[in-house]
Amino acid sequence: MTEKEKMLSGELYLASDSELEMERLRAKKLCFEYNGAFDTNRRNEILTYLLGVDVAEIHIESPFLCDYGYNIKLGGSFFANHHLTILDCAPVTIGDNVMIGPNCVLTTATHPVDAKTRHSLLEFAKPIVLEDGVWLGASVTVCPGVTIGENSVIGAGSVVVKDIPANTVAVGNPCRVVRRVN
Repeated sequence: MTEKEKMLSGELYLASDSELEMERLRAKKLCFEYNGAFDTNRRNEILTYLLGVDVAEIHIESPFLCDYGYNIKLGGSFFANHHLTILDCAPVTIGDNVMIGPNCVLTTATHPVDAKTRHSLLEFAKPIVLEDGVWLGASVTVCPGVTIGENSVIGAGSVVVKDIPANTVAVGNPCRVVRRVN
């Protein structure tokens, strides 16, 4: 199995693998170009190439950073404010009508807790899912393996370390449900 295949299957892998390094470099170059472009058509071309999808209903304010781009799946009517970072070593699936506030981080990448294994520079990744209608407030961090249920709102500054059910408001560090919404 290649390191990329290991990464995509959720197994321990070496991010320093030359194929993965080249793919991250490609994404970083595209993000740099996207973040420096002012023409909407050009920005859409770059984003389409980076993500591999039609971006007609997608708006991402600069700056935007990601590891690979190809692991990000965005639904329609998506809006992200400034400083969105997505570490997409595993799939990041975002539904329709999702809004993300400024300075948010979605990170699928994680490392072994065992020090000896961690020191070997092995890492792994777990997918993230934001279902339809989710709103992340400013400076929210979504950790590996988390699913946030449809129509849920995550309060500013929250650190989401476990799944959040649909139709709830959740806040804090660690993030926890404080009430239901219709």
